[in-house]
Amino acid sequence: MTGPGSPAGRMERGPTLLFVSTVPPLIRNFYLPYAAHFRGRGWRVLLAARDARHDATLRAAFDEVVDLPVSRSTLDWRNYTQAFVAIRRLLLAGPDIVHAHSPIAALLVRLAVATVPRARRPAVVYTVHGFHFHHRGLRVTNAIFRTAERLAGRWTDRLIVMNDEDERSARSGHFVAEDRLVRMPGVGIDAEHYARSAIQPGATEAALAVIAAAGRPVFVVVGELHRRKRHEDVVRALSAMRHRDAMLVLLGDGRRRPALEALVRRLKLGDRVRFLGFVEDIRPYVAWANAVVLASLREGLPRAVMEAMALQVPVIVSASRGNVDLVDSTCGFVVPFGSVAGLAGAMDQVLDDPLTAATLGRRGRERIVSGYGLAEMIARHDSLYGELLEERSWGSAILANQ
Repeated sequence: MTGPGSPAGRMERGPTLLFVSTVPPLIRNFYLPYAAHFRGRGWRVLLAARDARHDATLRAAFDEVVDLPVSRSTLDWRNYTQAFVAIRRLLLAGPDIVHAHSPIAALLVRLAVATVPRARRPAVVYTVHGFHFHHRGLRVTNAIFRTAERLAGRWTDRLIVMNDEDERSARSGHFVAEDRLVRMPGVGIDAEHYARSAIQPGATEAALAVIAAAGRPVFVVVGELHRRKRHEDVVRALSAMRHRDAMLVLLGDGRRRPALEALVRRLKLGDRVRFLGFVEDIRPYVAWANAVVLASLREGLPRAVMEAMALQVPVIVSASRGNVDLVDSTCGFVVPFGSVAGLAGAMDQVLDDPLTAATLGRRGRERIVSGYGLAEMIARHDSLYGELLEERSWGSAILANQ
């Protein structure tokens, strides 16, 4: 008799792909087209993430959705007890490929797979959306995260990185063997969906009515209100601009909202800043913006910037990991990290020279279309998963004969 997780059992059915993430929005925002693609090929595609079953969109997109008791905190002991046990149980159920997409979840997956009998181990992929360590991080925490990655690399069949700095770190740290390190330019973007012509008629006007910005310059920041996104820098830059009628719209929510609202009050910017929280379709807001701004400490490869570029909107970014892999002077503005004056200057320049800004926006779309397409990224995952299935089939045959 063969079980579902045994080599023979795996041959009796189609492949099973399990996505694992600490935060469901990462999967919801980036990987639904992947789930649809592989389900369309007859694969069984599962998701395990924190509170994922609360999301009707995720339940519809995957064959099965499992709530995972995992948090983003490295100090949360439940990650190493309850979450570890839950992940190990999922691995023993027999997925062929497990693809992890956030640091804590990825670490737990790889530690758990080490405890699974070799003949039943799935292939493990980790897509790095920005390593937790970086050159501006604390020495102690950087050392801890690097050590954890070096340890977990033993059970990583493919490590996918998105930017130069992470690739250099993976190579210098010898996290995985050279043939297991893969560079991909993000998760891909549907350039047709993020085209101005795809926005529903009237949607932009409705967005303008929401923010009461008719006739005023608008700058947009898209992303969770998280400390590493450095929204404070953009708010301060708005205050420092020469163009005193410019507005700032923040799309996204998070724990930093009260602190940001307090900063807006202190700077007396209440009539110039709008907090819109989570917005299902950002395109009408972004397409109208004079520029999208991202002042982050670090990124993997920022999707918000890619979406703005695809919509032909100029982008202003900090000179941080991930940002500089997407943007240069030919398609946007790159300012020193933490420079409020640099951000304010770039924002003023966008308004001073709209013709140049329009040129940057057009070149940005050309860059996205030529090298960051969703179809291309899905095809590369097709190839990658195919390699892993071949390797696992070969490895199972070897184990069966031992």
